[in-house]
Amino acid sequence: MKLSARQLNRALLARQFLLERTGRTPFEVVEHLVGMQSQVPLSPYVGLWSRISHFQPADLATTLESRATVRLVLMRATIHLVSARDALLLRPLLKPVLDRTNFTGHNGKQIEGIDPAELAQRGREILEEEPRTREDLGKLLKERWTGHQATALAYAVQLLVPLAQIPPRGVWGLAPGRGAHATLKTWLGSESLPEPSLTEVVSRYFRAFGPASIQDVQTWSGLTRLAEVVERLPLRRFSDENGKTLFDHEDSPRPDEDTPAPPRFLPEFDNIALSHADRTRIISPGFNGSSTRGGFTVDGFVSGTWKIEKKKQAATLLVAPYQRLLKRDSAQVEAEGRRLLEFAAPGAEHAVAFEQT
Repeated sequence: MKLSARQLNRALLARQFLLERTGRTPFEVVEHLVGMQSQVPLSPYVGLWSRISHFQPADLATTLESRATVRLVLMRATIHLVSARDALLLRPLLKPVLDRTNFTGHNGKQIEGIDPAELAQRGREILEEEPRTREDLGKLLKERWTGHQATALAYAVQLLVPLAQIPPRGVWGLAPGRGAHATLKTWLGSESLPEPSLTEVVSRYFRAFGPASIQDVQTWSGLTRLAEVVERLPLRRFSDENGKTLFDHEDSPRPDEDTPAPPRFLPEFDNIALSHADRTRIISPGFNGSSTRGGFTVDGFVSGTWKIEKKKQAATLLVAPYQRLLKRDSAQVEAEGRRLLEFAAPGAEHAVAFEQT
């Protein structure tokens, strides 16, 4: 069965709770999505506000403070917010990806000549004494490896050793601090599930991002040679408009391509836009490659960027469409934008401004 780009779009939006907000808890949504990009510490709050009915920041913040969720380096060697169980599931499976980042290119040159096992051991010892920022960790590591940059040493340890970036970093309403790290073993009591299953992870990817190709799964995870894993799952086969084979669970939602898709505001680096080799199912024509601001959707496709500027008691949502919007679409984007301001900047004077395209 062939699926159009719009059918793939609606299927993705349905699984991401962006066609209709869900009543699930933040913890349940984070697990369903197999984690949320959290390189910008508070971005999951906006991502969950767009996905969950009546979302309250405290509902997510308490999971971080209770260690039910945790922030650590995972997919694409970037910080993700995941459940504690998923931290122990994903971190050992993604070790080849993190090692590849660590030992090749610029990173590899920065730690050339250092025994990785010795560096990892010293990093563990330092962080098991007490949580430390990457800056402080680097200074202590440089006492042993004087000829290397402190920042490079600390970053290498972050990839070598499973580390949690601990609260208050990532907690809504608290001063973020400089991002202290603790070993995952001291923070969660372990670094891995007894038998982490790659098959489980790949199956869950299709639940959250499918229908998708083998290349799509590999783009999301950074892992390679996943054809065998995909092939042994009981998945149905489809094809896209270009004839590429796609896989999906039989019972996953695949709405009609004409299903209405209301505007949604997504945070910086939201995984919905980064988890496929072919991003045409979510990115509209005219995409300029910007990822330093959040994105907003029109008719289900990312159609521009946004940011909030705060000055004293005022908060202005700056909306930058990739192409000129229809009057009806502009009105819907503005209405959703005002709701975003009520969430992100309560008590301030609100305004929505469209930047020229």
